[in-house]
Amino acid sequence: MEEKETKKLYSVSSSPHVRDRSSTKSIMRDVVIALLPAVAVGIYNFRLSAVLVILTTCVTCILAEWVWQKCMKQPVTTGDFSALLTGLLLAMNLPSTIPLWMCVIGGIFAIIIGKQIFGGLGQNFMNPALAGRCFMVLSFSSAMTSFTIKEGANWMYGIAVDATSSATPLMQVKTGASVGDLPNLLDMFLGTHTGTIGETSAVALLVGAIYLLLRRVITWQIPVIYIGSFVIIDLVYQLVAGNAPYPVFYELCGGGLMLGAWFMATDYVTSPITKKGQVIYAVLLGLLTALFRFFGESAEGVSFAIIIGNCCVPLIERFSIPKPFGKEHEKKKKEVA
Repeated sequence: MEEKETKKLYSVSSSPHVRDRSSTKSIMRDVVIALLPAVAVGIYNFRLSAVLVILTTCVTCILAEWVWQKCMKQPVTTGDFSALLTGLLLAMNLPSTIPLWMCVIGGIFAIIIGKQIFGGLGQNFMNPALAGRCFMVLSFSSAMTSFTIKEGANWMYGIAVDATSSATPLMQVKTGASVGDLPNLLDMFLGTHTGTIGETSAVALLVGAIYLLLRRVITWQIPVIYIGSFVIIDLVYQLVAGNAPYPVFYELCGGGLMLGAWFMATDYVTSPITKKGQVIYAVLLGLLTALFRFFGESAEGVSFAIIIGNCCVPLIERFSIPKPFGKEHEKKKKEVA
């Protein structure tokens, strides 16, 4: 009897033995919650236009996923919040004046081409929301670079009415504007300047980032190293070019750097799993973002930087996966023999 009890005590199941209460649904829900402060600021700035864009992209992404899975006779997964999150992230990367029919096309592309055609969640090699945004930038460049700061847009055609149109702070920095011509830095940090719906408020995005860190949905390595490497490259570039270092503060608070670093570069599926790989990936993103911003036609560059980084992840992981314990010793023994 004692022998049987002892056997039971040492009887274990097959690996893995690590258990976690997190699920796809809970993780996606947490990211949606973390985006709500930025959503609130975006709606405050752009009012009805922002609401309509957000609703259109979210509903389109959910419906596109449902229709695809029904047609392909796959289990419907629209209840796991992943399609909703894709729609929300896509909306955060769009100007409030974008015509709604373009939002529909972008949402369909994000779900079908960016996600489902590769096998669905967990099989996509690039962030679906960024895939949709990059497709829209290439297809509808004029509409994607038209920004306003006040409400008042024809929601069907995206024509601004009683709105203040102006260049984004990043474009002003790129064209060599002086400090006096740039928006107040505090206003940029709080979010009262032109840009896409979700990128205007750095503080709102940081609040969401802190929530994700506290919930342990993300870790600090990728976003902090990404932002830090970009800042170092920016400062070196300004020094070599003989410019003042002040543009770096506008580069941080303006554009999609904060949104991309905390909410899209950290995507589980499209980022490396190894610590070494995450460092390489983050530095690569910082370098690519700097190159696109300094030498590209557009003042932005985060979306394309992350997409290219996503494509490099398999190669990064190949060279960053640690060797199994004892493999190196075994290799040396064979060489000696």
